[in-house]
Amino acid sequence: MIEIPPKFAGRPPVHPDAKNPLAVWKGAAGLAEDVRRYGKWMRDEAFKRIGHLYPPVEVTKAMAKARPDLEQYVGDKLTVIAWLWARTVKSPNPAYSRVDVPLVSTFILSSREGKEAYVQPVIHKDGYTFTVRVGKPPAAARGGTKTARGSNFRCLMSSAPIGADYVMKSGMEHGLGIRLMAVVVEGNRERPYLSPIENVPNLTAMPDIAFLQQPMTNDRRWFSPPLYGFPNWADIFTRRQLVALTTFSDLVGEAREKVKQDAMKAGMLDDNCGLEDGGTGATAYAEAASLYLAFCVDKMTDTNTTVCSWQLDPPRLRATFGRQAIPMVWDPAEANIFADAAGDFGRCVLSLVEVLECLGLPGIGRANQQDATALVTGTLRVFSTDPPYYDNIGYADLSDFFYVWLRRALKPIYPALFATVAVPKAEELVATPHRHGGKEKAESFFLAGMAQAMTRLAEQTHPAFPVTIYYAFKQSESESEKGTASTGWETFLNAVIRAGLGINGTWPIRSELATRNVGRDTNALASSIILVCRPRAVDAGTISRRQFVRQLNETLPLALDAMTRASEGLHSPVAPVDLSQAIIGPGMAIFSRYDAVLEADGTPMTVKTALQLINRFLAEDDFDADTQFCLHWFEQHGWEVGKFGEATVLARSKGTSVEGVKATGVIEAGGGNVRLFKWKEYPADWHPRTDVRLPVWEALHQLIRAYNTHGDSGAARVLAGTAGKAEAARQLAYRLYTLCERANRAEDARAYNEVVTGWTGIESAAAKVPAPKQRTLFDHEGAE
Repeated sequence: MIEIPPKFAGRPPVHPDAKNPLAVWKGAAGLAEDVRRYGKWMRDEAFKRIGHLYPPVEVTKAMAKARPDLEQYVGDKLTVIAWLWARTVKSPNPAYSRVDVPLVSTFILSSREGKEAYVQPVIHKDGYTFTVRVGKPPAAARGGTKTARGSNFRCLMSSAPIGADYVMKSGMEHGLGIRLMAVVVEGNRERPYLSPIENVPNLTAMPDIAFLQQPMTNDRRWFSPPLYGFPNWADIFTRRQLVALTTFSDLVGEAREKVKQDAMKAGMLDDNCGLEDGGTGATAYAEAASLYLAFCVDKMTDTNTTVCSWQLDPPRLRATFGRQAIPMVWDPAEANIFADAAGDFGRCVLSLVEVLECLGLPGIGRANQQDATALVTGTLRVFSTDPPYYDNIGYADLSDFFYVWLRRALKPIYPALFATVAVPKAEELVATPHRHGGKEKAESFFLAGMAQAMTRLAEQTHPAFPVTIYYAFKQSESESEKGTASTGWETFLNAVIRAGLGINGTWPIRSELATRNVGRDTNALASSIILVCRPRAVDAGTISRRQFVRQLNETLPLALDAMTRASEGLHSPVAPVDLSQAIIGPGMAIFSRYDAVLEADGTPMTVKTALQLINRFLAEDDFDADTQFCLHWFEQHGWEVGKFGEATVLARSKGTSVEGVKATGVIEAGGGNVRLFKWKEYPADWHPRTDVRLPVWEALHQLIRAYNTHGDSGAARVLAGTAGKAEAARQLAYRLYTLCERANRAEDARAYNEVVTGWTGIESAAAKVPAPKQRTLFDHEGAE
């Protein structure tokens, strides 16, 4: 984007059909035009070679007999947009052991209103067929043959359960099958769905795919196919996809030669010097054009795997990388690469050209790749970085998906860059347990490496500019041997502070697109956090915990006022959901200003403790982290549904996680949404002694449930079982009552008011509840 386009800025295209003496080619517009034209040549040439593998479908009278919507197409040959498949496995029922039954997540093809379509399985004595129906689907169609999350299904023939272990074992030992379920075609401004048609060519000759026989990383967080018998990259493509992609990959080299010959015919000098050696003649120009064409092939790969799926509304192909992982897709969608739809090479070319023709001005840029932990010494640099997110994404492991295809097409241009058969991984700064021998070693590797990288940045940054760090980590929790919670967010802050950087601010920025694949009905992030940092003073010194708290009380009120008030022409107020994250900035500015904040016993205060003290300022008293999350969520959403991304940002700022709060049983989280349970939804068979994670929020609402159903005696039993949280629960009830009164939530306010006014009676009754008997060695089994 910044190096190659300026090399050829202002030059006209060299393609013979692009002659236009009156045209003015600004920037890289000429290069972009050549990429477009040679990309079209590649597509046309590929169609000559493999177009027969993508035949159209002729609609017959028989097909339209039960489908009035197809009558207008009888006799027409319609272009296929996608073939929709279903994975299969042998039925576990002995009576149907020869039948390959489908593993389908849904039988619905389109849920768009007025355009609904679905697959109806028709069961016969010895098997089944798939038939496409239009109209409102039955309720059973939505779940396909799935019975639960993951790889749990039911046998279509007998309804016998097909567990995850059976599916995995079948895949590993025999391989999973695949069967055509439906065909999507191009109609008159619509996309009709057809029942399976036997027009898929049978491929016998296969290209050399040795370059794809590279194993995926054995980490189930990012790679699911190896669990089911698909260990290598070659295994996630159909035979037709492999033929198509290798054909286009080969054509990149052929296009490079054509561009070079046409460039010389057009009068461009050839210095026989390629891009890697700084060339600007015909050889380098041809390599530049083929580089962008290789990017188009690589982009096309994303929409041409058996990990692609079919989206129901709007109905269209969903690419492989809806998120940073290679999942297992049970009903894959195979695109027609010549259909002028998702997966078509021509579309990939056009989208790239739209960007390329805007580049090349005003001057030549330069990009260098270096290890941040060993950054070459320099001064007066300005740093803005988006570092790895602890263990959230396996960048290098996932990059192999694209690397193996790029290497095939571009190794002649960049032999040194593509010298290895896979992406180098050993030095990647990600806390991956499988690479470092366990979670603790992985965390130590990440902390040490990140601290070293941040130290290099701190040493070389320009004194007039801050270091800005983008961080969009999805909060998670892990228990260490000492039982203290440790998160990626805290580990990262530790690394920044250890590097000698002071954190001057943390500002949320809406950087994540809500409509992206990962944001659709999933628990996806909505915000990134920008850390604004400057090097800490050499003589920073230390302060006590008491002094730290005093400075927080002096600083945070003014900071909070500035954040919540709009400043004309400067900034809008920080959104309530982001306030808890933003307030960390001025708080951590105090904490990181010193070499250490000392506890009463002389030990340095941890980042986790500092975050708790900062968050306490927002009038959350001494509530636990889970309760703080619930309290702030209630302030913003009440009992209504909110977005998971907002919940993640809020949970991170409170030192907990959405998954952790969900484990307590106080929220419902899934499908991209989060909501608090009302007290009426709390389970009646709950007992505090068996609750391993009991926030004050849960204790209070269980008490309200018991009080409303069993009066003083019921509430007393709950209070007696949660005696250590009684005072905090009462304070929380007062706070929630005040919130509800201000928000005109009369019904909710009444519930909290009743338990507060009845507190004395509940306490008196709780004092009479006998303490649970201590079990002894002489108690019989099951005795109380």
